Amino acid sequence: MNLRLVVNQLGLLLLAIAAGFAGLAGFALLQATFEEHAPSERAAAAAFAIAAGVGLVAGGVPWLLTRTADRRLGRREALLLVGLTWILGGALAALPYRLWAAMDPVIGPEQPFHRFVDCWFEAISGLTTTGATVLSAIGELPPSMLLWRSITHWLGGLGIVVLFVAVLPSLGTGGKRLFRVEAPGPRHEGVRPHIRETSRILWMIYLVLTGACFLGYLVFGMTWFDALCHAFSTVSTGGLSTRDASIGHYDSIGIDAVAIVFMLAAGVNFHLYYHVSQGRWRPLWTDVELRVYLISKLLVLGVILVPLIGSTMTLTTGETVPGSFGTALRHASFTVVALHTGTGFGTVDYNLWPAFVKMLLVGTMFVGGCAGSTAGGIKVIRLWIAIKIMAAELEKAFRPDVVRPIRIGGTTVDPELKLSVMAFLIGFLIMLLGGAAAVHVAEGGRADTLTSLSAALSCIANVGPGVHAVGPTANYGWMTPASKLVLAMLMVLGRLEFFAIVVLVTPRFWRGG
Repeated sequence: MNLRLVVNQLGLLLLAIAAGFAGLAGFALLQATFEEHAPSERAAAAAFAIAAGVGLVAGGVPWLLTRTADRRLGRREALLLVGLTWILGGALAALPYRLWAAMDPVIGPEQPFHRFVDCWFEAISGLTTTGATVLSAIGELPPSMLLWRSITHWLGGLGIVVLFVAVLPSLGTGGKRLFRVEAPGPRHEGVRPHIRETSRILWMIYLVLTGACFLGYLVFGMTWFDALCHAFSTVSTGGLSTRDASIGHYDSIGIDAVAIVFMLAAGVNFHLYYHVSQGRWRPLWTDVELRVYLISKLLVLGVILVPLIGSTMTLTTGETVPGSFGTALRHASFTVVALHTGTGFGTVDYNLWPAFVKMLLVGTMFVGGCAGSTAGGIKVIRLWIAIKIMAAELEKAFRPDVVRPIRIGGTTVDPELKLSVMAFLIGFLIMLLGGAAAVHVAEGGRADTLTSLSAALSCIANVGPGVHAVGPTANYGWMTPASKLVLAMLMVLGRLEFFAIVVLVTPRFWRGG
Protein backbone atom coordinates (compact mmCIF):
# COMPACT_ATOMS: atom_id res chain seq x y z
CA MET A 1 0.00 0.00 0.00
CA ASN A 2 1.23 3.48 -0.90
CA LEU A 3 0.97 4.95 2.61
CA ARG A 4 3.29 7.86 1.77
CA LEU A 5 0.76 9.25 -0.71
CA VAL A 6 -2.07 8.83 1.81
CA VAL A 7 -0.07 10.75 4.42
CA ASN A 8 0.84 13.41 1.85
CA GLN A 9 -2.77 14.06 0.85
CA LEU A 10 -3.96 14.04 4.48
CA GLY A 11 -1.31 16.63 5.26
CA LEU A 12 -2.58 18.78 2.42
CA LEU A 13 -6.13 18.48 3.75
CA LEU A 14 -5.08 19.63 7.22
CA LEU A 15 -3.20 22.56 5.67
CA ALA A 16 -6.32 23.62 3.79
CA ILE A 17 -8.40 23.50 6.99
CA ALA A 18 -5.69 25.50 8.79
CA ALA A 19 -5.90 28.16 6.07
CA GLY A 20 -9.65 28.36 6.67
CA PHE A 21 -9.03 28.83 10.39
CA ALA A 22 -6.72 31.75 9.65
CA GLY A 23 -9.47 33.46 7.66
CA LEU A 24 -12.00 32.84 10.44
CA ALA A 25 -9.58 34.32 12.99
CA GLY A 26 -9.63 37.53 10.94
CA PHE A 27 -13.44 37.45 10.79
CA ALA A 28 -13.60 36.98 14.57
CA LEU A 29 -11.32 39.99 15.14
CA LEU A 30 -13.59 42.04 12.90
CA GLN A 31 -16.64 40.93 14.88
CA ALA A 32 -14.81 41.78 18.13
CA THR A 33 -15.07 45.47 17.18
CA PHE A 34 -18.78 45.20 18.01
CA GLU A 35 -19.20 45.53 21.77
CA GLU A 36 -21.90 42.87 22.08
CA HIS A 37 -19.57 40.18 20.74
CA ALA A 38 -16.20 41.53 21.92
CA PRO A 39 -15.18 39.10 24.74
CA SER A 40 -16.39 35.94 23.00
CA GLU A 41 -15.03 36.94 19.60
CA ARG A 42 -11.60 37.75 21.00
CA ALA A 43 -11.53 34.28 22.51
CA ALA A 44 -12.76 32.83 19.20
CA ALA A 45 -10.05 34.69 17.27
CA ALA A 46 -7.40 33.22 19.57
CA ALA A 47 -8.97 29.76 19.25
CA PHE A 48 -8.93 29.89 15.45
CA ALA A 49 -5.36 31.23 15.41
CA ILE A 50 -4.09 28.42 17.66
CA ALA A 51 -6.03 25.83 15.69
CA ALA A 52 -4.51 27.21 12.48
CA GLY A 53 -1.05 26.78 14.00
CA VAL A 54 -1.82 23.20 15.02
CA GLY A 55 -3.13 22.44 11.53
CA LEU A 56 -0.07 24.04 9.96
CA VAL A 57 2.27 21.81 11.93
CA ALA A 58 0.12 18.65 11.80
CA GLY A 59 -0.38 19.00 8.07
CA GLY A 60 2.78 20.74 6.95
CA VAL A 61 5.34 18.35 8.43
CA PRO A 62 3.84 15.15 6.92
CA TRP A 63 3.28 16.91 3.61
CA LEU A 64 6.92 18.08 3.41
CA LEU A 65 8.27 14.65 4.39
CA THR A 66 6.22 12.85 1.73
CA ARG A 67 6.46 15.26 -1.22
CA THR A 68 8.32 12.66 -3.27
CA ALA A 69 5.68 9.97 -2.75
CA ASP A 70 4.58 7.89 -5.72
CA ARG A 71 1.51 9.62 -7.24
CA ARG A 72 -0.30 6.38 -8.09
CA LEU A 73 -3.46 6.00 -6.00
CA GLY A 74 -4.96 2.52 -5.86
CA ARG A 75 -8.34 1.41 -4.63
CA ARG A 76 -7.11 0.56 -1.13
CA GLU A 77 -5.28 3.88 -0.79
CA ALA A 78 -8.43 5.73 -1.88
CA LEU A 79 -10.53 3.93 0.73
CA LEU A 80 -8.01 4.63 3.49
CA LEU A 81 -7.63 8.26 2.48
CA VAL A 82 -11.38 8.91 2.44
CA GLY A 83 -11.92 7.23 5.82
CA LEU A 84 -9.07 9.09 7.51
CA THR A 85 -10.14 12.37 5.89
CA TRP A 86 -13.40 12.36 7.79
CA ILE A 87 -11.95 11.11 11.09
CA LEU A 88 -8.84 13.34 11.24
CA GLY A 89 -10.51 16.25 9.48
CA GLY A 90 -13.28 16.06 12.06
CA ALA A 91 -10.76 16.11 14.92
CA LEU A 92 -9.09 19.26 13.60
CA ALA A 93 -12.46 20.84 12.82
CA ALA A 94 -13.44 20.27 16.48
CA LEU A 95 -10.37 21.99 17.91
CA PRO A 96 -11.62 25.63 17.68
CA TYR A 97 -14.74 24.74 19.66
CA ARG A 98 -12.69 23.32 22.53
CA LEU A 99 -10.15 26.16 22.54
CA TRP A 100 -12.88 28.80 22.47
CA ALA A 101 -14.71 27.20 25.41
CA ALA A 102 -11.48 27.19 27.40
CA MET A 103 -10.74 30.88 26.75
CA ASP A 104 -14.14 32.58 26.63
CA PRO A 105 -14.70 34.46 29.93
CA VAL A 106 -18.45 34.71 29.39
CA ILE A 107 -19.66 31.11 29.17
CA GLY A 108 -20.05 28.86 32.18
CA PRO A 109 -18.55 25.43 32.95
CA GLU A 110 -21.74 23.66 31.85
CA GLN A 111 -21.12 24.62 28.20
CA PRO A 112 -20.80 21.30 26.26
CA PHE A 113 -17.70 22.42 24.36
CA HIS A 114 -15.67 22.08 27.56
CA ARG A 115 -15.55 18.36 26.64
CA PHE A 116 -13.66 17.41 23.48
CA VAL A 117 -16.01 14.52 22.70
CA ASP A 118 -18.83 17.08 22.37
CA CYS A 119 -16.69 19.22 20.09
CA TRP A 120 -15.86 16.21 17.91
CA PHE A 121 -19.52 15.20 17.79
CA GLU A 122 -20.49 18.71 16.64
CA ALA A 123 -17.73 18.81 14.02
CA ILE A 124 -18.54 15.36 12.64
CA SER A 125 -22.22 16.29 12.61
CA GLY A 126 -21.35 19.31 10.50
CA LEU A 127 -18.98 17.60 8.07
CA THR A 128 -21.36 14.69 7.51
CA THR A 129 -24.30 17.15 7.12
CA THR A 130 -26.18 15.36 9.89
CA GLY A 131 -27.15 18.45 11.85
CA ALA A 132 -27.36 16.81 15.28
CA THR A 133 -26.13 19.11 18.01
CA VAL A 134 -25.08 18.95 21.65
CA LEU A 135 -25.97 22.61 22.19
CA SER A 136 -29.06 23.71 24.10
CA ALA A 137 -28.30 27.44 23.78
CA ILE A 138 -26.96 28.12 20.29
CA GLY A 139 -27.06 31.84 20.96
CA GLU A 140 -24.07 31.47 23.32
CA LEU A 141 -21.80 30.92 20.34
CA PRO A 142 -20.20 34.02 18.79
CA PRO A 143 -20.88 34.66 15.08
CA SER A 144 -17.50 33.29 13.96
CA MET A 145 -18.22 29.93 15.62
CA LEU A 146 -21.71 29.85 14.14
CA LEU A 147 -20.17 30.54 10.73
CA TRP A 148 -17.67 27.71 11.20
CA ARG A 149 -20.50 25.28 12.05
CA SER A 150 -22.24 26.23 8.82
CA ILE A 151 -19.05 26.04 6.76
CA THR A 152 -18.45 22.47 7.94
CA HIS A 153 -21.91 21.66 6.55
CA TRP A 154 -21.18 23.29 3.25
CA LEU A 155 -17.83 21.56 2.80
CA GLY A 156 -19.31 18.20 3.71
CA GLY A 157 -22.35 18.65 1.49
CA LEU A 158 -20.93 17.65 -1.85
CA GLY A 159 -17.92 16.16 -0.14
CA ILE A 160 -14.55 17.35 1.07
CA VAL A 161 -12.90 14.66 -1.00
CA VAL A 162 -14.73 15.68 -4.19
CA LEU A 163 -13.49 19.23 -3.61
CA PHE A 164 -9.92 17.99 -3.36
CA VAL A 165 -10.29 15.88 -6.48
CA ALA A 166 -11.53 19.01 -8.25
CA VAL A 167 -8.63 21.23 -7.26
CA LEU A 168 -5.66 18.88 -6.80
CA PRO A 169 -4.09 17.76 -10.07
CA SER A 170 -1.48 15.77 -8.13
CA LEU A 171 -3.92 12.90 -7.71
CA GLY A 172 -3.95 12.16 -11.43
CA THR A 173 -6.08 9.19 -12.50
CA GLY A 174 -6.44 8.16 -8.86
CA GLY A 175 -8.89 11.02 -8.45
CA LYS A 176 -11.61 8.91 -10.06
CA ARG A 177 -11.21 6.29 -7.34
CA LEU A 178 -11.62 8.96 -4.66
CA PHE A 179 -14.73 10.33 -6.35
CA ARG A 180 -16.30 6.88 -6.53
CA VAL A 181 -15.73 6.26 -2.82
CA GLU A 182 -17.00 9.67 -1.77
CA ALA A 183 -19.98 10.26 -4.08
CA PRO A 184 -23.11 8.91 -2.35
CA GLY A 185 -25.49 6.43 -3.96
CA PRO A 186 -25.21 3.33 -6.14
CA ARG A 187 -24.44 5.18 -9.38
CA HIS A 188 -20.98 6.62 -9.84
CA GLU A 189 -20.65 7.28 -13.54
CA GLY A 190 -18.99 10.57 -14.39
CA VAL A 191 -20.64 13.20 -16.55
CA ARG A 192 -17.36 14.03 -18.25
CA PRO A 193 -14.39 11.84 -19.25
CA HIS A 194 -12.08 13.51 -16.69
CA ILE A 195 -13.20 13.22 -13.09
CA ARG A 196 -11.54 16.51 -12.05
CA GLU A 197 -13.61 18.32 -14.66
CA THR A 198 -16.71 16.52 -13.38
CA SER A 199 -15.99 17.62 -9.83
CA ARG A 200 -15.40 21.23 -10.85
CA ILE A 201 -18.72 21.35 -12.70
CA LEU A 202 -20.58 19.83 -9.75
CA TRP A 203 -19.03 22.38 -7.39
CA MET A 204 -19.99 25.23 -9.71
CA ILE A 205 -23.59 23.98 -9.65
CA TYR A 206 -23.33 23.75 -5.86
CA LEU A 207 -22.10 27.36 -5.68
CA VAL A 208 -24.95 28.59 -7.89
CA LEU A 209 -27.56 26.84 -5.74
CA THR A 210 -25.99 28.25 -2.58
CA GLY A 211 -25.94 31.78 -3.99
CA ALA A 212 -29.56 31.58 -5.12
CA CYS A 213 -30.65 30.26 -1.72
CA PHE A 214 -28.73 33.05 0.03
CA LEU A 215 -30.49 35.69 -2.07
CA GLY A 216 -33.88 34.06 -1.41
CA TYR A 217 -33.38 34.25 2.33
CA LEU A 218 -32.24 37.89 2.06
CA VAL A 219 -35.34 38.84 0.09
CA PHE A 220 -37.63 37.46 2.78
CA GLY A 221 -36.01 39.26 5.68
CA MET A 222 -33.02 37.33 7.02
CA THR A 223 -29.88 39.28 7.91
CA TRP A 224 -26.94 38.68 5.58
CA PHE A 225 -25.22 36.57 8.24
CA ASP A 226 -28.22 34.35 8.97
CA ALA A 227 -28.96 34.08 5.24
CA LEU A 228 -25.40 32.92 4.52
CA CYS A 229 -25.31 30.37 7.34
CA HIS A 230 -28.74 28.99 6.49
CA ALA A 231 -27.91 28.84 2.77
CA PHE A 232 -24.87 26.71 3.64
CA SER A 233 -27.04 24.47 5.80
CA THR A 234 -29.91 24.23 3.30
CA VAL A 235 -28.02 23.37 0.13
CA SER A 236 -25.84 20.88 2.01
CA THR A 237 -29.00 19.38 3.62
CA GLY A 238 -27.22 19.81 6.94
CA GLY A 239 -29.71 21.70 9.07
CA LEU A 240 -27.57 23.38 11.73
CA SER A 241 -29.12 26.78 12.39
CA THR A 242 -28.00 30.00 14.04
CA ARG A 243 -31.22 30.00 16.07
CA ASP A 244 -32.46 27.73 18.84
CA ALA A 245 -35.87 27.43 17.15
CA SER A 246 -34.29 26.73 13.73
CA ILE A 247 -36.29 28.11 10.77
CA GLY A 248 -39.32 28.32 13.06
CA HIS A 249 -37.65 31.34 14.71
CA TYR A 250 -38.56 33.54 11.73
CA ASP A 251 -42.22 32.46 11.47
CA SER A 252 -42.17 33.50 7.80
CA ILE A 253 -44.05 31.75 5.01
CA GLY A 254 -41.56 33.22 2.51
CA ILE A 255 -38.52 31.84 4.35
CA ASP A 256 -40.26 28.47 4.73
CA ALA A 257 -40.92 28.42 0.98
CA VAL A 258 -37.29 29.23 0.11
CA ALA A 259 -36.09 26.47 2.43
CA ILE A 260 -38.51 23.93 0.93
CA VAL A 261 -37.47 24.74 -2.65
CA PHE A 262 -33.75 24.46 -1.99
CA MET A 263 -34.00 21.44 0.30
CA LEU A 264 -35.90 19.70 -2.51
CA ALA A 265 -33.31 20.85 -5.03
CA ALA A 266 -30.40 19.63 -2.91
CA GLY A 267 -31.99 16.19 -2.68
CA VAL A 268 -31.91 15.76 -6.48
CA ASN A 269 -29.07 13.94 -8.27
CA PHE A 270 -26.55 16.66 -9.18
CA HIS A 271 -25.77 14.92 -12.47
CA LEU A 272 -29.23 15.98 -13.66
CA TYR A 273 -28.26 19.60 -13.07
CA TYR A 274 -25.18 19.06 -15.20
CA HIS A 275 -27.32 17.82 -18.08
CA VAL A 276 -29.60 20.86 -17.73
CA SER A 277 -26.58 23.19 -17.71
CA GLN A 278 -25.63 21.69 -21.07
CA GLY A 279 -29.10 22.29 -22.48
CA ARG A 280 -30.23 18.69 -22.14
CA TRP A 281 -33.62 18.77 -20.41
CA ARG A 282 -34.80 15.29 -21.36
CA PRO A 283 -33.16 13.52 -18.36
CA LEU A 284 -35.37 15.59 -16.03
CA TRP A 285 -38.51 14.06 -17.55
CA THR A 286 -37.17 10.53 -17.98
CA ASP A 287 -35.30 10.00 -14.69
CA VAL A 288 -37.25 7.39 -12.72
CA GLU A 289 -35.60 8.19 -9.41
CA LEU A 290 -36.56 11.88 -9.65
CA ARG A 291 -40.20 10.98 -10.31
CA VAL A 292 -40.31 8.56 -7.37
CA TYR A 293 -38.54 11.14 -5.18
CA LEU A 294 -41.15 13.83 -5.88
CA ILE A 295 -44.22 11.58 -5.95
CA SER A 296 -43.29 9.89 -2.67
CA LYS A 297 -43.17 13.28 -0.94
CA LEU A 298 -46.63 14.15 -2.24
CA LEU A 299 -48.01 10.80 -1.08
CA VAL A 300 -46.51 11.09 2.41
CA LEU A 301 -47.68 14.69 2.67
CA GLY A 302 -51.21 13.74 1.63
CA VAL A 303 -51.42 10.99 4.23
CA ILE A 304 -50.00 13.21 6.98
CA LEU A 305 -52.39 16.09 6.25
CA VAL A 306 -55.48 14.02 7.08
CA PRO A 307 -54.85 13.67 10.85
CA LEU A 308 -53.19 17.09 11.14
CA ILE A 309 -56.10 19.06 9.70
CA GLY A 310 -58.41 17.72 12.38
CA SER A 311 -55.95 18.17 15.24
CA THR A 312 -54.09 20.99 16.95
CA MET A 313 -50.77 22.14 15.51
CA THR A 314 -48.00 22.72 18.07
CA LEU A 315 -45.35 25.27 17.17
CA THR A 316 -41.72 25.33 18.33
CA THR A 317 -42.57 28.23 20.62
CA GLY A 318 -45.00 26.01 22.54
CA GLU A 319 -47.96 27.90 21.11
CA THR A 320 -50.88 25.78 19.90
CA VAL A 321 -53.16 26.80 17.05
CA PRO A 322 -56.35 25.13 15.78
CA GLY A 323 -55.77 22.71 12.95
CA SER A 324 -56.62 24.10 9.52
CA PHE A 325 -55.75 23.15 5.97
CA GLY A 326 -53.44 26.12 5.48
CA THR A 327 -51.58 25.67 8.75
CA ALA A 328 -51.27 21.92 8.32
CA LEU A 329 -50.12 22.22 4.71
CA ARG A 330 -47.43 24.75 5.56
CA HIS A 331 -45.86 22.92 8.48
CA ALA A 332 -46.41 19.39 7.20
CA SER A 333 -44.84 20.27 3.83
CA PHE A 334 -41.82 21.79 5.51
CA THR A 335 -41.36 18.88 7.93
CA VAL A 336 -41.74 16.18 5.27
CA VAL A 337 -39.19 17.83 2.97
CA ALA A 338 -36.79 18.62 5.83
CA LEU A 339 -36.74 15.04 7.12
CA HIS A 340 -36.96 13.29 3.73
CA THR A 341 -33.89 15.15 2.47
CA GLY A 342 -32.08 14.74 5.80
CA THR A 343 -31.84 18.50 6.34
CA GLY A 344 -33.53 18.44 9.72
CA PHE A 345 -34.69 22.05 9.90
CA GLY A 346 -37.81 22.57 12.00
CA THR A 347 -40.76 24.94 12.14
CA VAL A 348 -42.91 22.89 14.55
CA ASP A 349 -42.46 20.30 17.27
CA TYR A 350 -43.59 17.24 15.32
CA ASN A 351 -42.85 15.18 18.42
CA LEU A 352 -46.33 16.19 19.60
CA TRP A 353 -48.08 15.06 16.43
CA PRO A 354 -50.07 11.79 16.30
CA ALA A 355 -48.04 8.56 16.56
CA PHE A 356 -49.03 7.44 13.05
CA VAL A 357 -47.67 10.68 11.59
CA LYS A 358 -44.38 10.26 13.43
CA MET A 359 -44.06 6.72 12.04
CA LEU A 360 -44.37 8.10 8.51
CA LEU A 361 -41.80 10.78 9.24
CA VAL A 362 -39.35 8.16 10.50
CA GLY A 363 -39.93 6.29 7.24
CA THR A 364 -38.96 9.36 5.24
CA MET A 365 -35.72 9.63 7.26
CA PHE A 366 -34.91 6.05 6.32
CA VAL A 367 -35.40 6.63 2.58
CA GLY A 368 -33.58 9.93 2.12
CA GLY A 369 -32.93 11.70 -1.19
CA CYS A 370 -31.61 10.75 -4.61
CA ALA A 371 -28.27 9.15 -5.36
CA GLY A 372 -25.66 11.77 -6.24
CA SER A 373 -27.32 14.40 -4.03
CA THR A 374 -26.26 15.94 -0.73
CA ALA A 375 -29.13 14.17 1.06
CA GLY A 376 -28.69 11.17 3.37
CA GLY A 377 -30.65 7.95 3.86
CA ILE A 378 -30.52 4.75 1.84
CA LYS A 379 -31.40 6.73 -1.34
CA VAL A 380 -34.61 6.55 -3.37
CA ILE A 381 -33.09 4.52 -6.22
CA ARG A 382 -31.98 1.75 -3.86
CA LEU A 383 -35.45 1.45 -2.37
CA TRP A 384 -37.00 1.39 -5.85
CA ILE A 385 -34.61 -1.34 -7.00
CA ALA A 386 -35.35 -3.35 -3.84
CA ILE A 387 -39.09 -3.05 -4.50
CA LYS A 388 -38.55 -4.26 -8.06
CA ILE A 389 -36.51 -7.23 -6.80
CA MET A 390 -39.23 -8.17 -4.31
CA ALA A 391 -41.89 -7.91 -7.02
CA ALA A 392 -39.85 -10.18 -9.28
CA GLU A 393 -39.39 -12.74 -6.51
CA LEU A 394 -43.12 -12.60 -5.77
CA GLU A 395 -43.89 -13.43 -9.38
CA LYS A 396 -41.47 -16.35 -9.28
CA ALA A 397 -43.53 -17.85 -6.45
CA PHE A 398 -46.39 -18.63 -8.85
CA ARG A 399 -44.50 -18.47 -12.18
CA PRO A 400 -41.18 -20.20 -11.48
CA ASP A 401 -40.36 -20.63 -15.19
CA VAL A 402 -40.66 -16.93 -16.04
CA VAL A 403 -37.37 -15.07 -16.40
CA ARG A 404 -38.14 -11.36 -16.42
CA PRO A 405 -35.27 -8.86 -16.22
CA ILE A 406 -35.60 -5.99 -13.75
CA ARG A 407 -35.63 -2.64 -15.53
CA ILE A 408 -35.27 0.88 -14.18
CA GLY A 409 -36.10 3.55 -16.72
CA GLY A 410 -35.58 1.19 -19.63
CA THR A 411 -32.19 0.01 -18.35
CA THR A 412 -31.75 -3.57 -17.15
CA VAL A 413 -30.46 -3.88 -13.59
CA ASP A 414 -27.54 -6.29 -13.71
CA PRO A 415 -27.05 -8.99 -11.04
CA GLU A 416 -24.04 -7.22 -9.54
CA LEU A 417 -26.06 -4.07 -8.85
CA LYS A 418 -28.94 -6.08 -7.40
CA LEU A 419 -26.54 -7.83 -5.04
CA SER A 420 -24.94 -4.51 -4.10
CA VAL A 421 -28.30 -2.92 -3.28
CA MET A 422 -29.47 -5.82 -1.12
CA ALA A 423 -26.09 -6.01 0.64
CA PHE A 424 -26.28 -2.30 1.41
CA LEU A 425 -29.80 -2.56 2.83
CA ILE A 426 -28.81 -5.49 5.04
CA GLY A 427 -25.69 -3.68 6.19
CA PHE A 428 -27.69 -0.51 6.89
CA LEU A 429 -30.12 -2.42 9.10
CA ILE A 430 -27.31 -4.21 10.95
CA MET A 431 -25.52 -0.93 11.63
CA LEU A 432 -28.78 0.73 12.67
CA LEU A 433 -29.78 -1.98 15.14
CA GLY A 434 -26.23 -2.40 16.43
CA GLY A 435 -25.88 1.36 16.95
CA ALA A 436 -29.25 1.59 18.71
CA ALA A 437 -28.30 -1.28 21.02
CA ALA A 438 -24.92 0.33 21.79
CA VAL A 439 -26.59 3.64 22.65
CA HIS A 440 -29.16 1.91 24.85
CA VAL A 441 -26.42 0.10 26.78
CA ALA A 442 -24.21 3.20 27.02
CA GLU A 443 -27.06 5.23 28.47
CA GLY A 444 -27.71 2.63 31.17
CA GLY A 445 -31.47 2.86 30.83
CA ARG A 446 -31.68 6.66 30.52
CA ALA A 447 -32.64 6.30 26.86
CA ASP A 448 -35.65 4.15 26.10
CA THR A 449 -35.81 1.89 23.06
CA LEU A 450 -37.57 4.47 20.88
CA THR A 451 -35.04 7.18 21.70
CA SER A 452 -32.07 4.86 21.09
CA LEU A 453 -33.43 3.62 17.77
CA SER A 454 -34.42 7.11 16.66
CA ALA A 455 -31.02 8.57 17.56
CA ALA A 456 -29.22 5.82 15.66
CA LEU A 457 -31.45 6.21 12.60
CA SER A 458 -31.21 10.00 12.50
CA CYS A 459 -27.40 9.80 12.70
CA ILE A 460 -26.78 6.99 10.21
CA ALA A 461 -29.28 8.59 7.80
CA ASN A 462 -27.60 12.00 8.40
CA VAL A 463 -30.86 13.67 9.43
CA GLY A 464 -30.09 15.15 12.86
CA PRO A 465 -33.31 15.38 14.87
CA GLY A 466 -35.27 12.23 15.62
CA VAL A 467 -38.27 11.60 17.82
CA HIS A 468 -38.92 11.37 21.56
CA ALA A 469 -35.90 12.51 23.65
CA VAL A 470 -33.91 13.52 20.53
CA GLY A 471 -36.83 15.29 18.84
CA PRO A 472 -36.77 18.63 17.02
CA THR A 473 -36.74 20.75 20.19
CA ALA A 474 -34.20 18.54 22.00
CA ASN A 475 -30.48 17.90 21.52
CA TYR A 476 -27.85 15.21 22.12
CA GLY A 477 -25.97 17.03 24.87
CA TRP A 478 -27.55 14.96 27.66
CA MET A 479 -26.10 11.68 26.37
CA THR A 480 -22.98 9.97 27.71
CA PRO A 481 -19.62 10.38 25.92
CA ALA A 482 -19.81 6.73 24.83
CA SER A 483 -23.17 7.31 23.13
CA LYS A 484 -21.85 10.40 21.37
CA LEU A 485 -18.85 8.46 20.06
CA VAL A 486 -21.13 5.72 18.74
CA LEU A 487 -23.48 8.21 17.11
CA ALA A 488 -20.62 10.20 15.57
CA MET A 489 -19.27 7.01 14.00
CA LEU A 490 -22.75 6.23 12.69
CA MET A 491 -22.76 9.65 11.03
CA VAL A 492 -19.50 8.85 9.22
CA LEU A 493 -20.71 5.36 8.31
CA GLY A 494 -23.91 6.82 6.89
CA ARG A 495 -22.15 9.61 5.00
CA LEU A 496 -19.71 7.19 3.33
CA GLU A 497 -22.36 4.45 3.06
CA PHE A 498 -20.36 2.34 5.53
CA PHE A 499 -18.53 -0.05 3.17
CA ALA A 500 -15.70 2.49 2.81
CA ILE A 501 -15.25 2.53 6.60
CA VAL A 502 -16.02 -1.06 7.59
CA VAL A 503 -13.53 -2.38 5.04
CA LEU A 504 -10.72 -0.63 6.95
CA VAL A 505 -11.11 -3.01 9.91
CA THR A 506 -10.98 -6.20 7.84
CA PRO A 507 -7.65 -8.11 7.87
CA ARG A 508 -7.81 -8.78 4.12
CA PHE A 509 -7.78 -5.06 3.39
CA TRP A 510 -4.37 -4.67 5.03
CA ARG A 511 -2.97 -7.90 3.62
CA GLY A 512 -3.93 -6.91 0.08
CA GLY A 513 -4.57 -9.33 -2.76
